[in-house]
Amino acid sequence: MTKVNIKKIPPGRLKITRSLKTLLGEKDFNSITTAEIAKTAGVTEGLIYKYFADKRDLLFKVLLELFEQFLLQMGKDLKGVEGSLNKLRSIMQTTLSWYDRQRVFTRILLVEVRNSPDFFKSEAYQQCVRNYSRIIMDIIHEGMDHGEIRKDIKPSVIRQVIQGSIEHVCLPAIIFHREIEVEPATEDLCRTIFMGIQQS
Repeated sequence: MTKVNIKKIPPGRLKITRSLKTLLGEKDFNSITTAEIAKTAGVTEGLIYKYFADKRDLLFKVLLELFEQFLLQMGKDLKGVEGSLNKLRSIMQTTLSWYDRQRVFTRILLVEVRNSPDFFKSEAYQQCVRNYSRIIMDIIHEGMDHGEIRKDIKPSVIRQVIQGSIEHVCLPAIIFHREIEVEPATEDLCRTIFMGIQQS
C-alpha cells in the first residue's frame, strides 16, 4: 500500500489564515491591516510575510482553502445523482447553501476579489473556480448528449446563466446581511433556467 504524506500546515500559518477569516467576518478586506491580522493571530507581523507575499496573497490562499472545501462538499452531494438536470439542481442547491452558511467564503469570492486582476492568476481561480465551471460544463455536455438539454444553445451561455443567476441571488444577501432562502431560491432558479434549456 502506498503511503500518502500529508504536509502539515505550520501552526503560525494556520493562525494567520484563521485570523483573516475572523476579521473578514467583522469588516471589509481593505480596512484590515497586517498589524490587525498579526495581533488577532497572536504572531509577529513579520511571520505573515514568511508564508505570504502580501495581504492579498493571504486572501487568495484563504479563498483557495475554502473553495477546496466547497468542491469536496459539492462532490459528495453529487454522488448517486442521476440525470444532467438533477445534477445541475444539486450543484445550484449546494452552492446556494454553501454561500449562505460560509459567509466569509462568499464575501471573498463575490465582493473582495472580483475586481482584482491578480485574482485571475491565483491558484484559487486557476484550480478551483475553473474546476467548478468545468464540472458544470461537463454536465451540460452530458445533458446534450443524452437528449435532456437543447443543443441549439451554446453550453458556455448556459453555464454563464447558471453561475450568474446564483451570484445575483446571493450578492444582496451578502452585502445587506440577509438570509439566503436556499430551497425557494433553488426551485425558482431551476424552474426558470430549465424551462429555457430543457429538450422538449
